[in-house]
Amino acid sequence: MHSGPGSPITPAMRAVVCKQYGPPEDLVVEELPDPGAGPGEVVVAVRAAVVTYPDALIIEDRYQMHATPPFVPGGEVAGSVLEVGEGVAGISPGDAVVGSGGIQGGFAERAVLRADGLRRLPAGADFATSTGLQYAYGTGLYALQYRGALQPGETLLVLGAAGQVGLAAVELGHLMGARVIAAASSAEKLALCRERGADEAIDYSREDLKARAKELTGGAGVDVVYDGVGGPNAEAALRATAWGGRFLVVGFTAGIPHIPLNLTLLKSCQIVGVFYGAMTQRDPELRDAILAELLELTAAGKLDPYVSRRYPLEQAGRALRDLLDRRAIGRLIIEP
Repeated sequence: MHSGPGSPITPAMRAVVCKQYGPPEDLVVEELPDPGAGPGEVVVAVRAAVVTYPDALIIEDRYQMHATPPFVPGGEVAGSVLEVGEGVAGISPGDAVVGSGGIQGGFAERAVLRADGLRRLPAGADFATSTGLQYAYGTGLYALQYRGALQPGETLLVLGAAGQVGLAAVELGHLMGARVIAAASSAEKLALCRERGADEAIDYSREDLKARAKELTGGAGVDVVYDGVGGPNAEAALRATAWGGRFLVVGFTAGIPHIPLNLTLLKSCQIVGVFYGAMTQRDPELRDAILAELLELTAAGKLDPYVSRRYPLEQAGRALRDLLDRRAIGRLIIEP
């Protein structure tokens, strides 16, 4: 954005802007003034921003958290530090970092982030695979380890297993020593799940989810269900749980299901809510511990996030539409 003739030039950046609530096609790319770092803040040159389902909901005002238009969507980014604000320690210009700005600000050439929400990337770390760790893998680790208490040798059923969040749960479940059953809607998606650590697969577009899950567990049922999808398959998955099982409620990309609560009594099972975003605000120590563990696992090669597509800023709306229309497999990245 430039001033008039004879006026000083104001440094500008390009950003995706939601000017009013609506579908992804309504997003525009505009020049905005370069941001500055306030106390406790850091300005990051964005190299990669992950595309998430909450991003698609926020621009239509359908998410639990709200942003007021006009705003720049995009929650989690990786990039290089340009400027640090007063009171920031341990982070310097030039550092490669990953972090979250909350629910907005990431789909831009530069983003302002709280320093306490950033972590330095290990040497040689890839920006595209590092961003999204908090959203997908942070959710997965928080759910499986801290909410679901998944144990080695237990059986984990992952719904929507080929999506960004589901695929992370498949990888983490495998890493934690569970027997992982991936459930998705096509043979192509399930083939990827097997490549990423799934032991068994259920195509719920043509197979009975409950019956097949029971068959794969010798009739006993699954110990843990990881449901980031909701919709009509949720009840079938709950009916497929074992005695004392845990059903992890992660998200509702297919709609909010209505669950008969008598099933929890009959199975003596638990329905456990997993709201990673709220936890990061309420328990920053746990948030930091989870992110540190994920960065270590990634640097050691034990986690290898799958990036399927990369988009420029001008195609942010298309990226969100691909996500909403379930054309996405694995992670989608915007690279300014």
